[in-house]
Amino acid sequence: MEKLTFYAVSAPEKLDRIGSYLAERLSRDVVRHRSGYVLIAMEALDQLLMACHSQSIKPFVESFLHMVAKLLESGEPKLQVLGTNSFVKFANIEEDTPSYHRRYDFFVSRFSAMCHSCHSDPEIRTEIRIAGIRGIQGVVRKTVNDELRATIWEPQHMDKIVPSLLFNMQKIEEVDSRIGPPPSPSAADKEENPAQLAENCFRELLGRATFGNMNNAVRPVFAHLDHHKLWDPNEFAVHCFKIIMYSIQAQYSHHVIQEILGHLDARKKDSPRVRAGIIQVLLEAVAIAAKGSIGPTVLEVFNTLLKHLRLSVEFEANDLQGGSVGSANLNTSTKDNDEKIVQNAIIQTIGFFGSNLPDYQRSEIMMFIMGKVPVFGTSTHTLDISQLGDLGTRRIQIMLLRSLLMVTSGYKAKTIVTALPGSFLDPLLSPSLMEDYELRQLVLEVMHNLMDRHDNRAKLRGIRIIPDVADLKIKREKICRQDTSFMKKNGQQLYRHIYLGCKEEDNVQKNYELLYTSLALITIELANEEVVIDLIRLAIALQDSAIINEDNLSMFHRCGIMALVAAYLNFVSQMIAVPAFCQHVSKVIEIRTMEAPYFLPEHIFREKCMLPKSLEKHDKSLCFLTNKIAESLGGSGYSVERLSVPYVPQVTDEDRLSRRKSIVDTVSIQVDILPNSIPSDDVNKATEDSQV
Repeated sequence: MEKLTFYAVSAPEKLDRIGSYLAERLSRDVVRHRSGYVLIAMEALDQLLMACHSQSIKPFVESFLHMVAKLLESGEPKLQVLGTNSFVKFANIEEDTPSYHRRYDFFVSRFSAMCHSCHSDPEIRTEIRIAGIRGIQGVVRKTVNDELRATIWEPQHMDKIVPSLLFNMQKIEEVDSRIGPPPSPSAADKEENPAQLAENCFRELLGRATFGNMNNAVRPVFAHLDHHKLWDPNEFAVHCFKIIMYSIQAQYSHHVIQEILGHLDARKKDSPRVRAGIIQVLLEAVAIAAKGSIGPTVLEVFNTLLKHLRLSVEFEANDLQGGSVGSANLNTSTKDNDEKIVQNAIIQTIGFFGSNLPDYQRSEIMMFIMGKVPVFGTSTHTLDISQLGDLGTRRIQIMLLRSLLMVTSGYKAKTIVTALPGSFLDPLLSPSLMEDYELRQLVLEVMHNLMDRHDNRAKLRGIRIIPDVADLKIKREKICRQDTSFMKKNGQQLYRHIYLGCKEEDNVQKNYELLYTSLALITIELANEEVVIDLIRLAIALQDSAIINEDNLSMFHRCGIMALVAAYLNFVSQMIAVPAFCQHVSKVIEIRTMEAPYFLPEHIFREKCMLPKSLEKHDKSLCFLTNKIAESLGGSGYSVERLSVPYVPQVTDEDRLSRRKSIVDTVSIQVDILPNSIPSDDVNKATEDSQV
């Protein structure tokens, strides 16, 4: 061997003939099953290949590859492994000049076939599979470094390489599904374990992918997951996409996200669990991409997700309408629950994606989602709800508001106008989103996310009489000019929303808690002296409405309003720190504790609270009195003239077309009261409006 090597190195032009001769011998020996001679010939070819690096090695390589192909074609596992090892050694040699005519199609096909080996002996099967994976790794390394690197990325090769690697990766019994990069295999595992070796090769392949060929490497992954039904359960799919996202170059992340969205569109008619599986994979991909570049796909992601949200609600609504008695009903309810899994996955993804965006993009997305919410009077929303019916429309409203809640979480705007522009606030406070207690809760929570710029909400959680507000250590800043003008422009709209929200007959405890928090947050974030007076007027109007009860509310709801007013006046009196006002409030609360505990939040919201038969016989000392409050505030320099004018909510165009009783009543009250405070022309107009 030494002599042969020396001869070949000193006379490189003879290499071609040496290679042809060895190849001829080896072909004969393979056919005659003379394994010993085959080994010797292959060893000789390997050593010559490693020793000679001259220009004339090209023809010799052809003989060498021809021989490797012969070994791979033979049915003997030993020879297949031998051929693979030789090919891997060759793949690691860097050639001086590119080879324009050499193609590796045969090797890709053969190594891919070896990756799927089904040999009866488990040890031999593992050995052949490992050889196949190492062969693929060799082909990748050889061609990627070659000038003709494009060939390996062609779909016909990728469609063989990627599924072969995934097939072996699937054999990992326990997938590590924690957040963060999947663990890199250790050196020992790489050599002996097909799954780890395949994963390592897959990472390497993706790491070398460029902008133009990224999609060719990712698409076969979808085909494999579809074919083997791996979206439900989707642990393996999540594992694959984590590897993809961590292996590719960061600037190509949005390509993968676009591919997942495209696949979601393609599978939109599949079972809910499959769709949920794809969306969860999208969530994982977005979680990783959000740390780097998401690229131009932001609106596309939200648009696709919202479209699938509508589809899911539509499927759910159709199932509910189509569900009949007996066994079909059972089937419908499980499918219904599956659709809820899809919807929750979409909302989670929207929320996660939204909360990772910079603020300027986040406000765009908030407007975008709000524009999709079906509300009265806006034909601009682009979600087609014609197929949904009332129940479906309500469901889509809830889903979109839940998405909005996730996106607004943690959003901090410098001024309230940026957080709540008119084009966002109007649809948010629309009566169309007050039809149901759950919708009202979501609207208030979205408002809290945007108003609470100093993180005080957690301190205000629940509704209670706070003995000393100073203990809460509430953070606040001086009200800026923009916030004051916001309240001048939109204050009435906010008060009206809270006022009408308190008088809804399907309110539950959580609604009262959120309404209380709304009042408290407006006081902290947006209240100058004028706003404080308005809020106290609003509280007194609520107390009066509970006592007079024109809306025929149940006793629980009337006591709930009384408790809400007590909790808020206790809070606001301590916030503005006017001693006489605090004294009046605490005196009323003291009397209530003794005589009417059901007017306090700690009692009324307990499970078994005794309710009074009527509120008419109650003493005045149980109520907060306007004249006492006016007296106490007037003494501290507040202008209290407006306290004597009862609060009446604004009327909107939507109310006139609404059949909701409480609003119609409000219109008629307004007509009675307004003459004192506005010019007669306006009164006539208001009267005409009420008659319309």
